[in-house]
Amino acid sequence: MPDFSSLLGLDQSSLTWWQMMLRATIVYVAAIAMVRLGEKRFLGKNTAFDVILGIVLGSVVSRAITGGSPFAPIIVAGFTLVALHWLFAFLSFRFDRFGTLVKGSSRTLVEDGEIRWDEMRSGHVSREDLLGALRRNGSVEGPERVREARLERNGEVSVLRMQSEPRVVTIDVQEGIQTVRVEWAS
Repeated sequence: MPDFSSLLGLDQSSLTWWQMMLRATIVYVAAIAMVRLGEKRFLGKNTAFDVILGIVLGSVVSRAITGGSPFAPIIVAGFTLVALHWLFAFLSFRFDRFGTLVKGSSRTLVEDGEIRWDEMRSGHVSREDLLGALRRNGSVEGPERVREARLERNGEVSVLRMQSEPRVVTIDVQEGIQTVRVEWAS
């Protein structure tokens, strides 16, 4: 019966197809454990902070499959990256300044119907990009109907529409009873 080291090809310079298959299986299970520890956060649509972990983690653990680096240290490195990500996320939650340092900050692109061009330039958002985001996320055609639009830390544009004012449509008086019909614009 071969030992664990020879099954994984840890002491060989080249790997067989079944050693790579076994390594892939172990790395896959370890990666699932890493994702569970990372609470799947970095796989969602989040900040660059989260995306970086996904890219680096994939790059690191792939080396364990192909034999480009020693197997066990690569798995340990993967868990270390997830632990660091968790620690940074925890510190970002507890300390706003640390969160801003690691994740960046949001920018107000539209305020009370007015485009803030300085923030648009700083965020590299064109007028057409803004208008598309307003249509997609706020169901409005232009900034004049927007109370606030923010470029969030994850790159999405959040939109708060202005509250519309009621408009009196009809006033009717019959038999001493006054009826007022009011319409709210959407």
